[in-house]
Amino acid sequence: MSTSIHHPGKSAGQSLVRLVDATARGFGYLPASLSALLLRIAVAIPFWRSGLTKWDGLQLSPGARWLFEHEFQLHLFGETYTMPLPVLSAYLAAIGEILLPILLILGLGTRFAALGLLLMTLVIQLTIPDAWATHHLPWAAMLLAIMTWGPGRASLDHALARWYRRP
Repeated sequence: MSTSIHHPGKSAGQSLVRLVDATARGFGYLPASLSALLLRIAVAIPFWRSGLTKWDGLQLSPGARWLFEHEFQLHLFGETYTMPLPVLSAYLAAIGEILLPILLILGLGTRFAALGLLLMTLVIQLTIPDAWATHHLPWAAMLLAIMTWGPGRASLDHALARWYRRP
């Protein structure tokens, strides 16, 4: 004779597992191209905004120049060093923070734009070491993801690749 023991929590647990499984399958229907596009936009925005503060029309802003000449220092091996070639560094940062986010959002030369922003993130980390967990680590993770998986289908890189592969 077989006896079954009723476990009141078992059916609720199975329902929860089915709900979690269905939700996970639902996420599978999200287009990867949407995630890639949003990732590119999310990491481009802080660099773009920073780049805007460095320009006064078509000239480097006096504030940006002053920061690179007097305020920004590199923190290496427990020591601080002045920014090498501060005016050139300011111009390169200002140009990079405008140009690279545009390329990233358009998805044009995406992996190279992400690499450029990752290198900028490294320099920013050396300049402002206390912001690693709050800013630099998330930026680095997003940029590495873009470099690893590419820009997705919603990109000029993808469109150009398709156009060049046409018979």
